[in-house]
Amino acid sequence: MKKLLSIFLLMNCFLVFSQDWETSYKNSIIKAQNQNKKIILVFQGSDWCGPCIKLSKEIWSTEEFIAYSKINYILIQADFPRKKMNALTKEQQKINNFLAEKYNPNGYFPLVVVLNKNGEVLGETSYKKTTPKQYINLLESF
Repeated sequence: MKKLLSIFLLMNCFLVFSQDWETSYKNSIIKAQNQNKKIILVFQGSDWCGPCIKLSKEIWSTEEFIAYSKINYILIQADFPRKKMNALTKEQQKINNFLAEKYNPNGYFPLVVVLNKNGEVLGETSYKKTTPKQYINLLESF
């Protein structure tokens, strides 16, 4: 019985985290244009930034946000981990640095940037202690 429960919980974790986060800016723009969707670009420090981790747990990984985002957005993560074991490839670091220069020159973490399908900024926000529904409403207000 314990094995069955463990398998069930593990499968649910995979379902909850089965979001399609892009890491390529170019692919994201192409997808956004082809699907006529906005883009959510998230600057995060996944292994050191407390508010980034909270945003991921409280908003990005919720069933409500996952279902909503699949229909309405292309998602891009620009991660800047500090731990050696989480180091990015040189190519990915170069992409993330480009995104930071263009959309996050002040180096705020977390920074959530909503872009139109052409990569133009519609609005910015950060971590907020709120519900997924309220966060979605905030993103839609841009």
